[in-house]
Amino acid sequence: VQVMANVLACDGENDPDVLCIIGASAALSLAAKIPFRGPLSAVRVGLIDGQFVLMPTQKDLEGSGLDLVVAGTKTSVLMIEGFGDQLPEEQMADALMFGHRAIQQICELQEELIQKVGVPAKVFTPPPANPLIAVLKAEAYGQIKAAKSVEGKQERADAVSAVKQQWKERLFPNGAEATADGATAAQFDQAMTEVVYRVVRDLALDGRRPDGRQAAELRPVSCSVGVIPRVHGSALFTRGETQALVTVTLGTVRDEQKVDGLFAEYSKRFMLDYYFPPYSVGECRPIRGPGRREMGHGALAERSVERVLPAADKFPYTMRVISDIMESNGSSSMASVCGATLGLMDAGVPIRQPVAGISIGLVKEADRYVLLTDIIGDEDHYGDMDFKIAGTGKGVTGIQLDLKIDGINEQIIRDTLTQAKTARLDLLRSMLGAIQRPRKEISAHAPRLVRRQIDPSKIGLLIGPGGKTIRAIQEETKTTLDVDDSGWVTISGFDQAGVDDAVARVEALTEEIKVGKIYNGVVSSVKDFGAFIEIVPGKDGLCH
Repeated sequence: VQVMANVLACDGENDPDVLCIIGASAALSLAAKIPFRGPLSAVRVGLIDGQFVLMPTQKDLEGSGLDLVVAGTKTSVLMIEGFGDQLPEEQMADALMFGHRAIQQICELQEELIQKVGVPAKVFTPPPANPLIAVLKAEAYGQIKAAKSVEGKQERADAVSAVKQQWKERLFPNGAEATADGATAAQFDQAMTEVVYRVVRDLALDGRRPDGRQAAELRPVSCSVGVIPRVHGSALFTRGETQALVTVTLGTVRDEQKVDGLFAEYSKRFMLDYYFPPYSVGECRPIRGPGRREMGHGALAERSVERVLPAADKFPYTMRVISDIMESNGSSSMASVCGATLGLMDAGVPIRQPVAGISIGLVKEADRYVLLTDIIGDEDHYGDMDFKIAGTGKGVTGIQLDLKIDGINEQIIRDTLTQAKTARLDLLRSMLGAIQRPRKEISAHAPRLVRRQIDPSKIGLLIGPGGKTIRAIQEETKTTLDVDDSGWVTISGFDQAGVDDAVARVEALTEEIKVGKIYNGVVSSVKDFGAFIEIVPGKDGLCH
């Protein structure tokens, strides 16, 4: 089934993403031959002056402490993605429930539409049962259970593969294409996958995880900073068998990324890129451009950290963070959040609060469920949920929910946020053990950067005829000057003395002459009635 949501027109005020979700649900609900367990709906929630706002406009979001998208059915929440200004867990949960109440109303409207159209009930007929599932569940379950209890990701995988191979040789002797009952090798693979699925879930519900941890226990955490000497900032964050090597580069305003999207063009001064090379999971494949998964993980980490960055007038640098995943066994995007925080602090970026991220998993059978802190690959693959939550010691900055079941209720959401907070605080303690606060000075290899504001009416004087004056300052001081229409002048260079010289020249060129102040001037001409003295560039006074 392919659903295409094309934006045919946009008013420039409302993001059409949530409308696309609603439209896709309505289209699938009206498709007579497609089984669809809908309808579902989505809304965006903002937070302005302490009040939740439904469907905020782009202008509203500029002053909002929350940008949250929630999707779900009338009974449960299906998807979450949002970013906030360190929102307390209770307030974030309230925002989700506020959005879900609106979702219920939109779902009711879709149900009215379905009734008016008169779409007949769609029945899905499942394929015949795989005969090998019952056989392997009865006879191979214990062996798979023992194999899944082996310590170490690769060791577990080898143990499971050995059991699979043993049973394959038993059921398909001498390379036979089918069993005596006619079951095929494809059915065997499907049945064995079902047994592994059942084992991992049963162990979780019984309080046993593949690596031996308790349900709410983190893997061992290791943090270090300054691991690469030449870059502006670096960090190595390791959690179990997941490791992120993060580097930070500081640039000038000219390094900002220009973005021309659906709304007005804008510039990004903070960029976080996530790379997942094949060797991180022991694979060998061609290196191509980043895929959707990498872009999605990078965007989640970027927006989760972005909320604690200093304002441009206090730290005018452009910041680029690269997270290279060295090894992966689950939760690499949240490892990137932790590594990015450490790298920014190592680079001397005065972030307001350190940010850490954690993934919470879920295994749910009927009314029985267990939440799993810091899930590994098996728990992600065979579990029901990957709930990523990033934040500071004060509250949540980023949140994303992916589900494989028909939704979760309010109690699971609130329990997850609470369990994630406990883990996040533990992570922050480990991270602050590596570096307690941002470094006071940026790297000696980073550009020096100073901002000064001048009277906008003097921009022409600074630039000079044909750019002569500003070019001369740049060439003589070996710096770069950028001027915007509001009068902000950004002076950058790799030599501090050159930057200081350029700052002095800009100030001298644009300063107002003050009565009573003593100036050193240059005699520009002598007349019978006195001498003309150039007090500052472009301004002469008569001495007589």
